[in-house]
Amino acid sequence: MQRLAAVVCLVGLSLLAGCAALRPPSGPLFGGRGACARPASFTAAAMANTDSLDQMAWSPFGRPEHGWAIYALRIQREIKTGCAPQTAGFAQRLAIWQGAHALSPSGVLDPASFGAMKALWQTARPYVVLRAAGVCPDPPPDAALAPIRASDVFPGKTVLLRKTAMRSLHRMLSAAWADAPGAGHGPNKLLVFSGFRSPAYDADRCARENNCDGVGRASCSAHRTGLAVDLVLGFAPGYAVDSSADANRLYQTRTPAYRWLVDNAQRFGFVNYPFEPWHWEWTGDAP
Repeated sequence: MQRLAAVVCLVGLSLLAGCAALRPPSGPLFGGRGACARPASFTAAAMANTDSLDQMAWSPFGRPEHGWAIYALRIQREIKTGCAPQTAGFAQRLAIWQGAHALSPSGVLDPASFGAMKALWQTARPYVVLRAAGVCPDPPPDAALAPIRASDVFPGKTVLLRKTAMRSLHRMLSAAWADAPGAGHGPNKLLVFSGFRSPAYDADRCARENNCDGVGRASCSAHRTGLAVDLVLGFAPGYAVDSSADANRLYQTRTPAYRWLVDNAQRFGFVNYPFEPWHWEWTGDAP
């Protein structure tokens, strides 16, 4: 299916979801699209990555998955390449990254390489560092919370957040609406649909839905800190905006809003939980 989608994109059907992700961008860092086809010494690694992109059986976040296309953009940014995962240029940059992180520089994306990346991404989240130490952070006092302004929130919702995080969130959303095509209008406008959730609320939801397995939902959620937000990134047909189904997560990682956030959110102090494209946490305050 990945190869078929690439062919459709190349013949000009640019409205197909994901075409932008399949076409490696040109730019001075990589010398244009042709540079991504080189060097020939990484052709075999590129073929291996092409096969595993949709087929690799693994459980990177504790739940069985097939392929790593959902994480491709994050991986591209981590290894500093605009080359698509199916190319020799991507494999070469991955090999350089692997060598710099004491891994075999094969240029092939494998669970060990992704695990090293995941560790870097997760430790950038102060909440995760606390959880690794066995600490479930206390919620903030009521006085530290305030409702996010209505223009930044999905219609019909009232969402609370720490005031300090809210200021950065306002700036980030305004920048995204101005910079990311499609992020500032329409039904998929980049807005907040969840923020602070009290421990009592989450505990009740865990009991009702019986799915607090640490993947679908955590028993000690980052939302209790008042520093986490869930953002509207669009959703695949037939799925909810926060569905963790693989098809929905893949769709979201190919939206302009997500691509902009991956490239820019850290400037505003926000980092992402890679399993949930919609989930972002502000790092300017300790939980």
